[in-house]
Amino acid sequence: LEPIQFEYRTSAFRVIDNGHTVQVNLDPGNFITVTGRRYELLQFHFHRPSEERINGRQFDLVAHLVHKDAEGRLAVVAVLMDQGKDNPMVQLVWNSLPLEKGIEQASPVLMDMNLMLPETRLYYTYMGSLTTPPCSEGVQWVVMQQPVQVSATQIDIFSRLYPMNARPIQRSAGRMITQSN
Repeated sequence: LEPIQFEYRTSAFRVIDNGHTVQVNLDPGNFITVTGRRYELLQFHFHRPSEERINGRQFDLVAHLVHKDAEGRLAVVAVLMDQGKDNPMVQLVWNSLPLEKGIEQASPVLMDMNLMLPETRLYYTYMGSLTTPPCSEGVQWVVMQQPVQVSATQIDIFSRLYPMNARPIQRSAGRMITQSN
């Protein structure tokens, strides 16, 4: 597989606790190109624990970066998160979190999505579905192989809101999972 081209730039963002997760909505202008198709980043959100596993291992958190192409097709980049040191991007989101559910709050600072990504950009990819209703099929999934770190305190903050908001692991059902080198 060819490397993913990340064209992320510093941009304004808004945070909402939508009753299912903490979601970050970004201003337009951030893109990825994967398997020859260009997608724009719309938003990202968190699940605890991760909805993806690598060799059977589940992670403390995952951020799903949701992208859409010009034809309306979706690609989701999953950034797995392991307990370790503070994550400045996650802290930026927590600092901007509104006090009430359902209220979208703009952050006074900008976000550089490049800082959300792991150093190593190797990935797994497969076709799957959204993990929240309506669980639409036809989603290109990109799971980063290297997790990023988040602190125990950052995990605890999300856990107080959503101790478990992950879809159970689904059977592969004949899906082909490919890996970049």
